Amino acid sequence: MKKGDLCEAVIERIEFPDKGIARIGEDQVVVKHAIPGQRVRFVINKKRHGKMESRLLEILERSPLEQMEGVCPHFGQCGGCQYQSLPYEEQLRIKEAQVKGLIDGVCDPSSYEFEGIMGSPLHEGYRNKMEFSFGDEYKDGPLALGMHKRGSFYDIVTTTECRIVHPDFCRILEATLAYFQEKGVSYYRKLRHEGYLRHLLVRRAVKTGEILVALVTSGQTGELEKTAGDRSLDETAVTGCCDAEKELLAGWLEKLLALSLDGAFAGILHIRNDSLADVVQSDETTILYGQDYFYEELLGLRFRITPFSFFQTNSAGAEVLYETARSYVGDTKDKIVFDLYCGTGTIAQVIAPVAAKVIGVEIVEEAVEAAKENAAGNGLDNCEFIAGDVGKVIDEIADRPDLIILDPPRDGIHPKALDKIIQYGADRLVYISCKPTSLARDLITLQAKGYRAEKIRCVDMFPCTSGIETIVQLSKGEINSKKVRVEFSLEDMDMSGFQKGATYG
Repeated sequence: MKKGDLCEAVIERIEFPDKGIARIGEDQVVVKHAIPGQRVRFVINKKRHGKMESRLLEILERSPLEQMEGVCPHFGQCGGCQYQSLPYEEQLRIKEAQVKGLIDGVCDPSSYEFEGIMGSPLHEGYRNKMEFSFGDEYKDGPLALGMHKRGSFYDIVTTTECRIVHPDFCRILEATLAYFQEKGVSYYRKLRHEGYLRHLLVRRAVKTGEILVALVTSGQTGELEKTAGDRSLDETAVTGCCDAEKELLAGWLEKLLALSLDGAFAGILHIRNDSLADVVQSDETTILYGQDYFYEELLGLRFRITPFSFFQTNSAGAEVLYETARSYVGDTKDKIVFDLYCGTGTIAQVIAPVAAKVIGVEIVEEAVEAAKENAAGNGLDNCEFIAGDVGKVIDEIADRPDLIILDPPRDGIHPKALDKIIQYGADRLVYISCKPTSLARDLITLQAKGYRAEKIRCVDMFPCTSGIETIVQLSKGEINSKKVRVEFSLEDMDMSGFQKGATYG
């Protein structure tokens, strides 16, 4: 086979994160977005080092594993959910097998206890945050609002019946889209850097039902004169807006407040973002209604959530994850615990009541400020949070840890930072990973430096998708010189993500 060839085959298995594996003769081909048992048509688009990758063209026959009844109507078009047509038990089986296979490739299977996978308490309507994008479903089509179309950087699928969020998300999306369609307002075109509407950010507390909504736009308001009407907003709240934008936002606010929702608005915001990058960030935030935060509850603690707070997107699943982490941490009485890559300090605060001291390190300053505020609100005075790159900050900490908790970003721990962490010589480590290929890479280094994986458990925080969290309990022991078989490539492990001269942590 060669690049450009059209082929048909049955998918034999799936590898993390979304790689269907088909075989044609002696050749193995990766077909992304396909699941075991499907007969698919695909085109070879890459052939390198004896490996072939392809682009899925058509699903010719559904897998016997699939159950299409009750599946989200956007499934297959929307790029958000890969596994939604599979029964939840089958999703868990696939994810468990993927993680076990990766770990067994770098660890002696007889040397650790694999505790299987724990499912999410909710596998529909579980997400507490969504960032919807404005755009069109095809070139020059009508305004759309939702998720990116599978395999597309530009096209947007309007997801008014998304199954992984509470129905309140869909009601807010639908009302927002209808309003701006009626007004004829343009979306922001990423290539030309022109247009007004960029994103709709929605967060909803699972325990309280409080909702925070933010409309993210550019500062390009020249086209808005045609939308002017007779509505008005508080002049003190929108001093940065032109008159036409004030009228437009007032109408949108009125539309939202008229909605019948199961929850209640804690705040409705307007965020201006003139960054050239396609990210949700704020150059200026205006509160149109209420406040810019709400509180979520987790394992008896309260956490203040703002539009950009780092917080697990599955609140119910997070309780399962952190309960498991707490059990892996074990006895912390009179011990100093480091929580590295701590985000808003959720794990640190879960551990703090039974530790002498917890020190959290996180590079995002806003997250650190939120962690300090949350710890104070929860009455925890033995938590210290430091803003900075983990690889640099740990050189400046006088305390020595008895236990280290690691919860790094998807690309894992930068090699230089990992070396410094290992040099502490802590008796125990607990590694929480959201990407098992990065975890497997780091386990190679940890084992070479004398750490041994004792227990491993998966927690499904992202039902219907390929995402999976994995928790590993490690202890200091003899250096394991056993050679292991590594069955994934450097590309799989994202070594290319570590750029020379870049800052990580």
